[in-house]
Amino acid sequence: MNNLLEISENAKKQIAKLLLNEPKGSFFRVSVEGGGCSGFKYNFSIDDKADVNDILLGEVLIDKVSHEFIKNSKLDFEENLMSKSFRIINPDAKASCGCGISFSI
Repeated sequence: MNNLLEISENAKKQIAKLLLNEPKGSFFRVSVEGGGCSGFKYNFSIDDKADVNDILLGEVLIDKVSHEFIKNSKLDFEENLMSKSFRIINPDAKASCGCGISFSI
């Protein structure tokens, strides 16, 4: 599959840390849902099973519908004095809200 989500080294390290505390075989799931102040929002969760229609990128699962919204994007993990968070850098987003979780296409 072309145009897969890129995952930064910082994100990979943080995902590995998170999954250490989860049952063996768990995954970090990235999905896009309707809602948020800009129309869509990114959702990050832990999942213990992959669906046949999921795209598996290392320890990250993305359903095919969500992938259409975030292909060509980058998953990053940012840490500063104020916060720690996963972030999607999406070149196709036409607008996003200040929280970085919500976007529109």
